[in-house]
Amino acid sequence: MAWILDDSRPIYLQIVDVIKTNIIAGAYQPGDKLPSVRDLAMEASVNPNTMQKALTELERSGLVYTQRTSGRFITEDTAKMTEIKEQLAREQIQLFLKNMEQLGFKKEDIKRLLEQELKGGQ
Repeated sequence: MAWILDDSRPIYLQIVDVIKTNIIAGAYQPGDKLPSVRDLAMEASVNPNTMQKALTELERSGLVYTQRTSGRFITEDTAKMTEIKEQLAREQIQLFLKNMEQLGFKKEDIKRLLEQELKGGQ
């Protein structure tokens, strides 16, 4: 897992994003057990309390659930995973559009460039 964390946003939110991305990308499969809080904290080089906060946030989102004595697991709810995957995609699209508009492109130009790129960059 790539743990590239900086001071731009709260660390726990960055951890949420990394784990969420890894779940959506398939690094963790539905039903997989997550490593312990301590193991994840060591891997990310963060305080266990910070990792705990991030995992609690992932539980709130529905991507992770806790089994009382067994640990935390990835949801098996594929509809929830699809919903979050599409949400992340929309966020990336919005960021892309904002960046393109800052470069001075109009929506028609962006659409034309995307269509060209999707056809193979002709």
